[in-house]
Amino acid sequence: MIKKILLLSLVAIAIAMAVFWFNREQWLSEFNQERQQQSALFDLQGTQFAASGNGGNNADQQQCVEESFKQMKGCFEFSCTLNQAIFLKSCLATAQKSERFCDGVPEYKEKLSTDDKQWLKDSCWNENINGEGCRFLYKRKIHYCSGATINQ
Repeated sequence: MIKKILLLSLVAIAIAMAVFWFNREQWLSEFNQERQQQSALFDLQGTQFAASGNGGNNADQQQCVEESFKQMKGCFEFSCTLNQAIFLKSCLATAQKSERFCDGVPEYKEKLSTDDKQWLKDSCWNENINGEGCRFLYKRKIHYCSGATINQ
């Protein structure tokens, strides 16, 4: 009896894998199209936020960072992190300069030093946000302050 159940389970898994395999290109195409739409939407939202800010005035760089963290709180999906990174990038590109915005921000490096990692940890602790999403957004700030180009 157990052998039959196990055999049926294996057959069901094999069929599911075959269906996925034959539909993978369509699934990937749909996924990529959806990601492009999401990217364009959050890019536009970042630019619009920078242009209007809170209360109709142009937002500054610090407001861009604060808004991206505000929008990310409570969302733990990786897509939220990607969307807020796109929002932040476009917002920073068009926002007014914030005085001392880049003070204390480590210089961009491919491999983070222990001090850089500690800066990320402390910055996220101050935002009361844990996880990779917070560090990813602060890495976006590191890139921006270093003048590094980030390709998406």
